[in-house]
Amino acid sequence: MIKCLYFYHKSFNNANKKNERKKENSPGSSRPQKCEIIEWALHNKNHLKNHFLYATGTTGTLLENALGQPITKFMSRPLGGDQQVGSNLAEGNIDILIFFWDPMEAQPHDPDVRALLRLATVWNVPVACDSATADFIFTSPLMQQEYETVLPDYTSYLHRNIQIVTAEE
Repeated sequence: MIKCLYFYHKSFNNANKKNERKKENSPGSSRPQKCEIIEWALHNKNHLKNHFLYATGTTGTLLENALGQPITKFMSRPLGGDQQVGSNLAEGNIDILIFFWDPMEAQPHDPDVRALLRLATVWNVPVACDSATADFIFTSPLMQQEYETVLPDYTSYLHRNIQIVTAEE
């Protein structure tokens, strides 16, 4: 069973769409919209209680307060949190990456985001970049059974012949 999830959010205002199911909002509510990942987590609170949850800094605190369950918190992203997440992806400690971000806004830490997405792909870790994809992942029958991730074989890459160039050449 998939147990470890990492959450990331990039705050952005998202106007209500007709197909969104925001049951906690009353019609015509003028209160500021919560971060999308918090709304998604609250909607999936019963499913999430069966998993170990990880997040960086502020996201972890927000999720912990909203869900009322412990979140293992990495450092804040600018202080090395993204690198901690990347390390845990490479070590096989994170099974799913829930990574919501605003595609309409430039990311100041774009190289870090790209590195995490690359590592998730390298180690065959499912990634949800939006609530619809996260919903599909969480409603998959594979979430309720043992699942062994097929890891790529990087043996040939690790043992490739590397030519060393010296200063004399």
